[in-house]
Amino acid sequence: MTRAAKKKKSGINKDYMGYVFILPFVIVFIAFVLYPIAYTFWLSLTDTQLMSGVSGRFVGLDNFQALYNTPAFRTSITNTWLLWVLGFTPQIGFALVLAYMFTNSTLKLRGTGIFKALYYLPNLLMPATVAALFATYLTRFGPVNQAIIAIGLVDDSIAFLDTPLWARLTVTFIGWWMWFGQTTIIMVAGMTTISPALYESAMLDGASQPKMFWRITLPLIKPILLFVLVTALIGGLQSFDIPFLLTNGRGDPQGSIMTMNIFMYLRRSSVMGDIGSAASVSVVLFFMSSIVALVLFGLFREKDKD
Repeated sequence: MTRAAKKKKSGINKDYMGYVFILPFVIVFIAFVLYPIAYTFWLSLTDTQLMSGVSGRFVGLDNFQALYNTPAFRTSITNTWLLWVLGFTPQIGFALVLAYMFTNSTLKLRGTGIFKALYYLPNLLMPATVAALFATYLTRFGPVNQAIIAIGLVDDSIAFLDTPLWARLTVTFIGWWMWFGQTTIIMVAGMTTISPALYESAMLDGASQPKMFWRITLPLIKPILLFVLVTALIGGLQSFDIPFLLTNGRGDPQGSIMTMNIFMYLRRSSVMGDIGSAASVSVVLFFMSSIVALVLFGLFREKDKD
């Protein structure tokens, strides 16, 4: 029996069944991802205000020009990138070292499962809880100041949340503390896929542990590193909850931890609710993250060998 005859006999054209199964995903993607993105782009070109009660007028690139002329917006860009770099650099460093130790058969570490669970635990906490916890610990009369004064490290309490430098260091520390455990687990998963035979051959050739790490481990986990970099980049550029809650939504002190998302929220929550301006911030953030992600993909792309 021919294929056409079988289709006619069954009464179902199976060539289209795949489209039927992916249709729910396509509908959800269009409704909750594609449409909001397109609508955000449109709002960024209008002067829509949440409380005006009328539709916004098309103003072209006026919102972007206003953002460029706003010092607070330029400061928020600097803060966003600075906080991400300061937080992600030690995060990836600690994760690589710990993952290599956990997966290195020559070290024969015990209890690695317990340590993995302990490192991952902060990632399970809600950001609001973490912010409230650190805000309590780091007050002038909090336990951290009491401890460092008691052991003689300082003579007077430190204003952790009222000084630009300390506020930035606090936010970056919290970000590292919350996320390096998850990054470690991902690195461990990537390193366990490397064949032990490669390390055994390298050891027979007299390669040292650092050399094996640089010549074997890192090149073979490049796809995992790319995944971690891109996801951390997107998450870091969207930083909002921790700096917002630590400073009661102000981005203080002196705007030192006001990220782009906080700036966007302040625009949206203004007296009239400047949605057009807030959407333009979101568009700038979208293009920034997209460009950097494309650069990372280009840098990590496998080069063709002759």
